[in-house]
Formats: sequence, C-alpha cells, structure tokens
Amino acid sequence: MLTRSSILRSIALLLSLGVLFSCGKKVEEKGPVHPKVAKLKLPAGFEAEHIYSPGENEQGSWVGVTFDNKGRMIATDQYGALYRLEIPPIGSKDLTPKVEKLKIGTDENKLGMGYAQGVLYAFNSLYVMVNHNANDAFDKGTGLYRLQDTNGDDQYDAVTLIKALQGDPGEHGPHSMVVSPDKQSIYLVAGNHVDVPEMNAYRLPRVWDEDNIFPVIKDPRGHANNRMAPGGWIAKIDPEGKNWELISAGFRNAYDIAFNEAGDLFTYDSDMEWDFGMPWYRPTRICHVTSGSEFGWRTGNQKWSPEYPDNLPATLNIGQGSPTNVMFGTGSNFPEKYKKALFAFDWSFGIIYAIHLQPSGATYAASAEEFISGSPLPLTDGAIGPDGAMYFMTGGRRLQSDVYRVFYTGKADKSSSGNGSKSLPEAHQIRRKLEEYHTGGPKAGAVDFAWPFLKHEDRFIQYAARIAIEHQPVKEWQEKALNEKDPRTLIQAMIALVRMGDKNLQPHILEGLIAMDYSQLSETDRLNMLRAIELSLFRQGMPSNGLKDGLIGYLDPHFPSNNNSLDRSLSKVLVHIDAPDAVEKIVGQLRVAKDDADYQKTFTASSDLILRNPQYGLDIADMLANVPPAQQSYYATVLGKAKVGWTPEFREAYFKWIHDAFQYKGGRSYVGFIDRARKMALNRVNPNEFDYYNELSGASLLTGSGNDLIVSDIQPQGPGRNWKVEEALALMEDLKGRDLVKGKAMYAASLCLSCHTMHGEGGIVGPDLTQLGTRFSPQDILESTINPNAVISDQYAATIFYLKDGSSVLGKLTNEDNEKYYISQNPFDPQNLREIPKKEVTSKKLSEISVMMPGLINRLNEEELKDLMAYLISGGNQNHEVYK
Repeated sequence: MLTRSSILRSIALLLSLGVLFSCGKKVEEKGPVHPKVAKLKLPAGFEAEHIYSPGENEQGSWVGVTFDNKGRMIATDQYGALYRLEIPPIGSKDLTPKVEKLKIGTDENKLGMGYAQGVLYAFNSLYVMVNHNANDAFDKGTGLYRLQDTNGDDQYDAVTLIKALQGDPGEHGPHSMVVSPDKQSIYLVAGNHVDVPEMNAYRLPRVWDEDNIFPVIKDPRGHANNRMAPGGWIAKIDPEGKNWELISAGFRNAYDIAFNEAGDLFTYDSDMEWDFGMPWYRPTRICHVTSGSEFGWRTGNQKWSPEYPDNLPATLNIGQGSPTNVMFGTGSNFPEKYKKALFAFDWSFGIIYAIHLQPSGATYAASAEEFISGSPLPLTDGAIGPDGAMYFMTGGRRLQSDVYRVFYTGKADKSSSGNGSKSLPEAHQIRRKLEEYHTGGPKAGAVDFAWPFLKHEDRFIQYAARIAIEHQPVKEWQEKALNEKDPRTLIQAMIALVRMGDKNLQPHILEGLIAMDYSQLSETDRLNMLRAIELSLFRQGMPSNGLKDGLIGYLDPHFPSNNNSLDRSLSKVLVHIDAPDAVEKIVGQLRVAKDDADYQKTFTASSDLILRNPQYGLDIADMLANVPPAQQSYYATVLGKAKVGWTPEFREAYFKWIHDAFQYKGGRSYVGFIDRARKMALNRVNPNEFDYYNELSGASLLTGSGNDLIVSDIQPQGPGRNWKVEEALALMEDLKGRDLVKGKAMYAASLCLSCHTMHGEGGIVGPDLTQLGTRFSPQDILESTINPNAVISDQYAATIFYLKDGSSVLGKLTNEDNEKYYISQNPFDPQNLREIPKKEVTSKKLSEISVMMPGLINRLNEEELKDLMAYLISGGNQNHEVYK
C-alpha cells in the first residue's frame, strides 16, 4: 500500500525527471519540441501543435471557442473581449496565427461584447453567452446576445439581446450552445446559479420542487444556499430566440452539451467536491439528456439519489474533477472510434476523456479512456475545426491560457461514421415515440399509448412514459391510476399523480401503495414505492394518524433490509412519520453499517488522480487515508431530525458517534455537515442536558463556525512591520530549510485560514490557495497579499447595497429570499449575518474593494514571513525544496 511519504517521494521523482509523453510513449528525438506540447500525453498516431498563448499578448484567459463560416476561430476571454484567429495549416513551419480583437457595436471607445463563457457561430450570426454584472467598464449584463454583420465590413456592428438571464452570474452561470441536429434550432445550457426564465414550453413539467424529506442541511460554507429546484437546465430556442422550450433540468453546473450522430444529447455534469465523503456526494458524470429529463441536483444535502425513479442515472460516472467542454469527434480526421467518441474535458486534472458509447436499450452503455492529458492543463473549451483537427484551449480563472491543435497522422480511415438513428435498437425508437407526447400540449391517445410502458423494464422508457402521461390532463388518467392493479405500473402512476394531482388524493395514493404485497416486490420496486411515499409526504403533508400508523406497520418490519439504498429511504421515511422504534433501530446501525464497495463506481478512481496534480492530489490522498463511512453519516443526519424514541442510552451512543466522526477526512464541508447534524440533534435534548451532550459530541474540537477543527495555537512573536512588496521580496532569495509547522501556524495566525482553503480546510471568502505556488511567483503572491485590491475575482467579491436613505452597506451576499438579503460583513465571522429588507435597496453592485484586508502579514517578523511564504509556495508539501 502506498504511504503518504512514498506518494510524496513519487511525486518529487516524477517532477524531477520531467517525464514527457507523446503518442503514449517517450518523445522521440525529432528536433526541438515546444515545452507546452512536450507535456501532453497523446494516443498513438496523434500529434499536437501549440498555436497561441493569449496571456503573453495581454489578451486574457480564454474559455470559449467556435469557428465561423470562413474557417476562422473565434475565442472568448473569460473577463474580456472576443478574438478572431486565422490559423496556419497543419504542419506549417510558422504556426503564428493572425489574431484580431473583434470590433463589436458602433462605439469603438468601449468594449462592445465580452465576459463570455459560451460562443457559437450559426445562422450567419455569432451568439454570445455573457456571464457578467453590467458596470461602467462593460454595460452588458448576463444573458444571450446575437451579433450580426449588417454592413458587410466583416465586423459585428449589430448587437441584439435575445434574453437577459437572472440569478447569480459567475462560474455557475449560463454557458455553451450547440446547433440542433436538424440545423433549425440552438440548444443552450446554464448552471445552477441561473433562474429558469419564462419559457414557451416545458418538456419537464413545471411542477418541480425539492422533493426530499431528508433533514435539510445547506452547505455549511454558504455555496448555492439560495439556489432551489430545478438547478441547472438545458433549453432549445429558434435562431431569433423568440421561442424557448425547456428540455431538461436538475444539473449542478454542466458547462457544455453535444449531439451524437444519432441526434441524442449528452453533457458532463459536475459534483460538489466539498461533499466528498458524504452520502449525497455524486461524482462528475456523463449524462444522456433525454426529453423532459431530470437529474436531481438540489442544494446542500438535498441531492437526489441516482436510483430515484423520478430522475435519470448517469451514463458513466467519471470521478473527481471540474467538467468543462464536451464534443463529439464528428467531422474529425480521426479514426472511426474517435469520430464517434464523446470528448469530455476536466479542468482540474488536465484530462480529455474519450467516452465510447454503445446503444443499450433506450439509452447507451459507456466506456472511457484517457485521450489527452497534461499537467498543468486547465482545459476550458474545444471544437473540431474545418480541417478535421481538434482544437482545444486552456485557461479560466485568469490562469495561463494556450491554444492547441491535435490531428491524426496514422493510417487513413475511410470507413463510414455510421448510420445515425437508423441503427438504433427498438427500445430507442419506443422512447422517442413516447417523447413525441412531451411537446405541443395534450394529445389524443397519449395515455392509452404510454400507460403500458410504465412497467417497462427499461428505466428510460418507463421515465419517458410517465412524463408523457403527466403532459395530459389529470382528469383523463386519475381514475385509471387509482384503480391500477399491476404493482410496477401503480407505483409510477402514483408518482405522476402526486406530482400533478390534488393534495386531497393523498389517502387514496398511500392506501393504494401500502396495499401491495411488499414481499412480492423487487428491490427496485420497493425503492420506487418508498420514493412515491416520500413524494407524497413532502408535497401532500403528513397523513392522518390512522394512515400514518398504517404506513409504520407496513414499513417498520422491513428495516434494516441489508440493502443500503433501500435502508436510506426506509430510515428517513420512518423518522419523518415518527415510527416509535426507528431511533432504536437506526442507532443500532450507526457503528455497524458498511458502505457498498461499488456504489456509484467511477471510471477514474480518486487514487488515480493523486499524481496527476500533486497539489489537488495530496488533498485526495489525505481523504482516502480516512474516508468517512457514508452510510453511517446518512443515518446520523436522519437521526438529527428524530423526535420520538430516544433514551439516555441512545443519546449517549449517538453523540459519541458524532464525536468520533470528526476524526474522518472528507471534503471541505464534511466537518460542517457533521456539526450541523450534531446541532440539530442537540436542539431536541432536554435543556439541562445540553452542556453534557454538547461536550460529549465534540464541541471542544471545533472552531467557532463549526466548519473546521482547531489545528494550532502558535502565534507570531514579532516584532512586525508595515511590509512593502520590495522589502518582502528581498527575503525570498533564501527560503531553504524553512519550518513547515511554523509556516502553517503563521498561515492561520495571519487569518489566511479564515478566508482561504488549503488542502480542503479553511474558509470560502477568498480563493483556494492549495495550488498557489504552482500558478504564481513569490512576487505575485506578495503583491496580492500586500495589495489585495489590485485584482479581485468576481467569485469572491463583496457587494455594495445602496439604500433608500442614501446610505450603503458592504458585505458578501450569502443568501436571499423574497423579502431580504443576507450578507456577511466580517470575513472572519462569516456566520454572523446582517439582514437588509429588499424594499430598502435601490440598487447593488460588486465592490472594487477586496474583502481581504491589507496588512494581515504586518504582525510577522522576517523569519515568520519566510515560513509563511514557504508554506504558501509549497502548498504544504513537506518534500518541497523550501523544506530541504
């Protein structure tokens, strides 16, 4: 087994050797190789060329790409303008492209278009997805724009706002666009910080809700806490943007979408990496986006299980990472298998995956391979160019940006790329026929056609059938649902009826469900039946006492079942309906429940990522060394809400488990989630026992926020000074033999830990500093520390609220509801929130003043500053050269 020290030695060895790969083997001596190409690992028969580095020409960090009708690349700077490139042919001796900053609009004195995360050339226009709060520097707000050349000067003089989009723009805002297979429409995708705009049609019926009776714990660090159902979404529009149709929802932050040759849509959705180790964590995943599909993202711990029948499962779980671009190899000069492959980009670990899809029933089976990788290689976007090569770019978050071209030099492949939809299985055709009833309003014969498919063994067909029925008037199928005798059909019909019918139907729905013979149901049918009951409890409320007793009598004998997924649903339903024996049974499982080894198995094992990115990788290594028990954590959260059935012995066992749970290492929100469950349970103890159980459950282990464990009490000795960049930089010439422990202590003492994360620990007011030393020089670090207002990421900026009385309030917006804004004004006490009535606010804008205060290092003497800088530069890596 690899130890942490052996991992570190391996990392150091790889870095020192500078191992370079190309075509799957060591680079052959063919003359000088561009260093940015040399670091790439490519499949056999492929070559890469480095085309351009926009950062070297003060053109920003590029995140979006498309090709126009003249074969020119158009690229977007995440925080700036749009650029157009004429790129020399493959193999040219001089690869320098002709680059121009696009002139957009009629006012040459201001930026006409920019801050885009998505760009598409189609219908003789350039469509741009802006991700930005309008200000004096750039007056365009978040939304979709259409650019056109109306006077033939090869520049875009006409700018039309198709639709403004509301929400919280940023990296979870609106993203990419693609042209539909029939070349008549555009599909676009948005992350979970964008409200679903008013649509002309909804393939996913507009009745979405949180639909989870699991005790609610929002992210302890405040991420996406005000983002409710349905999360990220995908829509279809006409070229003019007049008609909008919702296609799918329930994503976290899918960045891009792509159609295969059969006309099926796919995306690559992200997980919440802070949730690693928690039972609701879902790996990054490839999703087959069907009509009316739902993928179950909800805020905090409310995410749905992929097994719930009212959402669809992943086609392939990839693993940890940060998904960006997806595209098919259609139109490439690649071998046949890559022409059909879906290429999925991971920003964090610098991997382009080739996903190979095979039709399987109504959906696809998938396998994957690592197509291209490099380190660092923060992949953003890509496209197949008109020359058949793959173009991709790196950058984002102001990182170094580069443009590459990859082409195939092996034996030519003359075979056909396939027959598209003609070769699809019958199940595919059935699903598509059912999906015809998702559009255009109610249709005669829809219920009769779809009803038999509610019990189909193919989950995608079953789902499509239920959505088809939900699009029909309830009065046409309500009695049919209530009188249904087939158990599998009944369960699906009841899910539809809970979603679309009247709340007063609850007694009929629940009585019908518990009338089924539990012993005759398959495990899948049992899980689906429990989901139908949960939906009724969430949407229709607590049933009458008699019906509640009936539910308890029906379900209680079957817990525990020795099936983790089933037991999760059983436990939360039993606690929700106050089953008297639930607490005793669940506490009995706290220490003995085991996790399923292959649950949500991923293509990329977390351990395989450790050496790809030493900074992120060591954090993963720490977590893997002591992974939290997910099933036990689920039970502990369920028990936080339990009201009946407690005894002193059960309380003792529960709070001791909580105390011991803090020894595990999960994502950066793990400690906070466990603490919130702890506090929920403490709220239900006798007040005169509070102090005892508070201490028993680990209160003394935690910082004031409850988000972190107390790590150090070492404080600076000084004397400090008012540090200037020049004098601090002079000390950086000698950083050998520094003290890691003191450096970490100075990191905490200088309050970096309160606002920044290092190896999964710390605050979220500012950016993660784990990779700081690999991205920035000592001078950059010192300048940002001493002059924090120089550059402020919009992700971490504060907001200025202007009030009716003429005053203003500055703080970080953490949440809002219909009546109030909730802001954190003290970065070192982010849980202390100020409430501002929305009716008092006249306007708001992002502050140009950093939340980070200047002078935080002024307590440190020279040696303490050296230790702090060594810690930042090394990313806490004890084998870094600064500690030798």
